[in-house]
Amino acid sequence: MDNFGIGKSVKRVEDVRFLTGRGRYVDDISPPGLCYGAVLLSTYAHARIRSIDVSAARNAPGVLCVLTGRDAVACEIGGTPPLFMPEDMGGPPGFRTYRLALCHEKVRYAGDRVAFVVAETANQARDAVELIEVDYDPLPAVVTPEEAIKDTAPQIHDGCANNRCCFVAFGDQAATDAAFERASHIVSVDIHNNRLTANSIEPRACIGEFNPAEDAYTLYTSSQNPHGVRTMIATHALRIPESHLRVISPDVGGGFGMKADPYPEDVLVLWAARICCRPVKWVASRSESLLGDTHGRDQTVHAEMALNSDGRILGVRVNSLHGFGAYVVSAAVAPLVFSIRFVPSVYDIKAYHGFNVGVFTNTSPTGPYRGAGRPEATFVIERLLDIAAARIGVDAITLRRKNLIPTSALPYSTATGFIYDSGNFAELLDRCLDLSGAADYEGRRAESARKGLLRGRGTIFFIEQGGVFNDQMGLRFDPGGTVTILAGTHSHGQSHATVFAQLISEWLGVPFDDIRYLQGDTDKVHFGRGTYAARSSMIGGSALRIAADRILQRARILAAHLLDVSPDQLVFEEGRFSAVGSDQSISLMQVAQASYRKGGLPPDFGVGLEASGWWDTNPPNFPNGCHICEVEIDPETGHVRVDRYNAVDDVGRALNPMICEGQIMGGIAQGIGQALLEEIIYDGESGQLLTGSFMDYGMPRADDIPRFNLSLAEIPCTTNPLGVKAVGEAGTIGAPAAVINAVLDALRPLGVSDIQMPATPARVWEALRAARTAQAPAFDSREVTSIGH
Repeated sequence: MDNFGIGKSVKRVEDVRFLTGRGRYVDDISPPGLCYGAVLLSTYAHARIRSIDVSAARNAPGVLCVLTGRDAVACEIGGTPPLFMPEDMGGPPGFRTYRLALCHEKVRYAGDRVAFVVAETANQARDAVELIEVDYDPLPAVVTPEEAIKDTAPQIHDGCANNRCCFVAFGDQAATDAAFERASHIVSVDIHNNRLTANSIEPRACIGEFNPAEDAYTLYTSSQNPHGVRTMIATHALRIPESHLRVISPDVGGGFGMKADPYPEDVLVLWAARICCRPVKWVASRSESLLGDTHGRDQTVHAEMALNSDGRILGVRVNSLHGFGAYVVSAAVAPLVFSIRFVPSVYDIKAYHGFNVGVFTNTSPTGPYRGAGRPEATFVIERLLDIAAARIGVDAITLRRKNLIPTSALPYSTATGFIYDSGNFAELLDRCLDLSGAADYEGRRAESARKGLLRGRGTIFFIEQGGVFNDQMGLRFDPGGTVTILAGTHSHGQSHATVFAQLISEWLGVPFDDIRYLQGDTDKVHFGRGTYAARSSMIGGSALRIAADRILQRARILAAHLLDVSPDQLVFEEGRFSAVGSDQSISLMQVAQASYRKGGLPPDFGVGLEASGWWDTNPPNFPNGCHICEVEIDPETGHVRVDRYNAVDDVGRALNPMICEGQIMGGIAQGIGQALLEEIIYDGESGQLLTGSFMDYGMPRADDIPRFNLSLAEIPCTTNPLGVKAVGEAGTIGAPAAVINAVLDALRPLGVSDIQMPATPARVWEALRAARTAQAPAFDSREVTSIGH
């Protein structure tokens, strides 16, 4: 087991099938009799639906059925509510929306679903969609939270005044205001966290089947959370018992939070399958994905920091507007909360007050996107610190070091109600400085200057919460003695089949190759909450630890019976039970085989060897890290090149270091994308999506990503039996702030003090031009006359 246990960089067992083209995604599944669906999306951002004429579409070649919102009402097909609202967590009440599978009275963004066509082929379905005639009564649209809260803005939902859906607040306003009163320095910043979309390699896809003999449905869907999809659709959309809906989520090509919960198309293929008595498949095009997928971020922030004369932080206050889009979907409230609650970060901030308002706009709904609020929070505090350092005239790294929470203060209670149990933030800073070659930085900057380039460095910290909610994991031995992991979590790139097998191999001594991993089928896995919020290593791993312990407790009884000794005489080591004081022993796999005997087992033992365990996220763990980014900027073109990226991440205990580093790299790449390239943009008047293809939406490519210098700090947390902290979202949380701070460090000597994301070449070039204009001496005609003479 030494080569496959905890802490080993075991190669991913999943990669063999992916690299050889044997992955099985939704679009690879073709049941007999398969037909195809296409969705008519609203062409208006805000409009009433007067009427829909589907007669031409119904008569088009190959068309099997055409469904509208009025049909959904007649068939009692419902929609989906948000997973939770602030009031569900003890907060103030908000405006709870209900997103229909098909709109029948009003559309609220360009991309709202209006009709669904099913035909023999995908092309026939798409052609027929073009024949549907909708008579819209256009309404004014609003696409930014700042405009949406104005008294003159159009009201998106009746009864929701000024489009303010809900709000959350943390901290002590009075204490924070008092801290600002006694401050020697006050700095502020206005930030827009640009709206993003996940653009997973595999677009969303689903297949619906209906079995009339059992009055039961099967849904194949590219989801991170199959059991959650089952609950939401069965309870709210189809209004059937959950036992009548099976959800299968096979291989999934990336999710990033966007695939965490059901979409209208998941409901539509099931409904259509019942009507057509045939399986119905729908696969999104890339343009449909950009229009209809849940987006991320979209937050506008005004933040202030108060410091004393020595540079100690006295207080921070934050006011934010968070764009929900047209509906509150999925766990959209999570970023609303985390983006305010994590602002204090790893710094000793005694006075804090944060306020965040969720606002409706005529845009695609937003939801959790990798990091879900923590990148926004990190960006706020780290931008403030760099601004404060420039204002006070101290080194930005020195200012951070002065304000870090000391290790002696742990466990540390934050002003927002978190308790950090473990960490060593100063050590992470020292390690990251060494890793980055800080001693040679000035030489690198001088070399860049000789090439006519500007070099800048950004140093940031982040901290986040790893995992949310409880979950369960199961273990089941078969009669041959091998074991299957029944995972409540869901892997869509996180390497669960590898890492969870490493855990079981070490704990139970089962050969690594004899461990099977099963996930993503609600008929085969009793229950699970899927994977998001970097929850699987801590919650899934801890639940698996309990399941393994229960296996051993049960197996010990049978092993003692088979060896004719008492259970307390047995020790378990390296996969074998051995009787103390004798040479008798038996392997766990042999015990498992014996558990399926037809007779001769201990009384009340039963048949087979299986167990499950569960774990809760309370108390949570807090992954954290220090990242240092260096960039080079061409002042003639505004092009930013990330030259090097260094990161030291405290992951608690690295279950598989290679996979941990891979997760960090992927996260940093996404963070660089937000900082420099990516942005969903809507036209301010019409509400039309302007970035509707990869011709307009800037995705990072290989030459935009640097080589990484990464190091793992393993400081075990005290709140779970594995000592693990999360890693899946770390890079995305730290990278935007690190990159933008590096960009501004390079531009600051030329008079540029602020820039919004994404820092595209055009935006950087314009900032440099504006700074040069502002610094140019005022024109004086007398001077010209004097020179002329």
